[in-house]
Amino acid sequence: MKITGIGAAAICMMPRIAFAARNSLRSMRTGVQPGNKTRLVIETATRPTYTLSYPENQLVVRLANTAANASLSPAMAAGTLISGISQAQVGDALEIRANLTRPISEIPKSQIMVLSPNGDTDYRLVLDFSAGAASGAAKHDAAQQIAAAAPARKYTIVIDAGHGGKDPGCIGKGGTKEKVIVLAVAKKLKNKLDAAGFKTYLTRSGDTYLKLAERAAIAEKHKGDLFISLHANANPSRSMKGFSIYTLSEKASDEEAQKLADAENAADKIDVSGFSEFSKDIRIALSALQQHAVAELSEEYAMGCAKTFRSSGIEQQPGANVRHAPFAVLRSTVPGALVELGHLSNAAEEKLLKSESHQNKLANAIVKSIKKYNFDV
Repeated sequence: MKITGIGAAAICMMPRIAFAARNSLRSMRTGVQPGNKTRLVIETATRPTYTLSYPENQLVVRLANTAANASLSPAMAAGTLISGISQAQVGDALEIRANLTRPISEIPKSQIMVLSPNGDTDYRLVLDFSAGAASGAAKHDAAQQIAAAAPARKYTIVIDAGHGGKDPGCIGKGGTKEKVIVLAVAKKLKNKLDAAGFKTYLTRSGDTYLKLAERAAIAEKHKGDLFISLHANANPSRSMKGFSIYTLSEKASDEEAQKLADAENAADKIDVSGFSEFSKDIRIALSALQQHAVAELSEEYAMGCAKTFRSSGIEQQPGANVRHAPFAVLRSTVPGALVELGHLSNAAEEKLLKSESHQNKLANAIVKSIKKYNFDV
């Protein structure tokens, strides 16, 4: 269709970015991470393509094919290295400039993450950095000296075997109870993690019933660095099989994830006293900034765990690599994921989940995923 007259002139006068830009800026926020690191989170509608540069006392993030959002105000936390953030449209790219109170060196790749959407959030570019402008070689030498002088900190992993006691969980056609399978895997996982140098705790070591808030409280009590809740799934379709991994979100990523969360959360209804409330301390700790940080770390682990399962030859349930839903057991200040190890409703997978060799395979994959997880971001 040919456009003429005033309409054509108006279109010609519109900036090129109106046609070229495909991504859009959703939010920007700062925070403080362990080790006094500053965190900058840039949220965009689609996965960002970015470059970083380091002018004097600035960090510049250039996002390709992204439109500026002049009405957006960044959420600034106290105690960071960032004194202010501005944005400018440069052709088809958006430049985000963070003014720094102290100089920084180039951010290592290990401290840069691009996280996929997680329920209430879109794609997030996460940058963690500290003050200091030492050269890359000097930093490397210093890191080697520190590593040689002191042993690495033992990270604490809390393993939650779902259900237990009067709550059997789902039951396979052959009579296999979820509570038995997940406890067997949890014990194997603990032994392997202990041998690998981690500090581990089980929420239950026997056939015990625990309310969901109690499980989360155990992770808080032990100051866990990571919380892994183990479950086995059931599906109306007997042909459905494969593992699936979930993280906490107030909004479920899909209808199936919501149904699963409802089913898992209903475990508390078995107790005559009904649902227990989360402690005041936990509710206070779960500030908006804390929730974002925990969600980002949980997402990072869950994505890595799913990848490790697949590379270990463990079949994945069709659908997203990681799903999100409001699981009560994950509601704490400890990053974590809920791992559905397979489907007891599938006869072949029920038999597989009962086997020692497959239980060891599952535990080995989780150990591998934990070893790959970056605890220090």
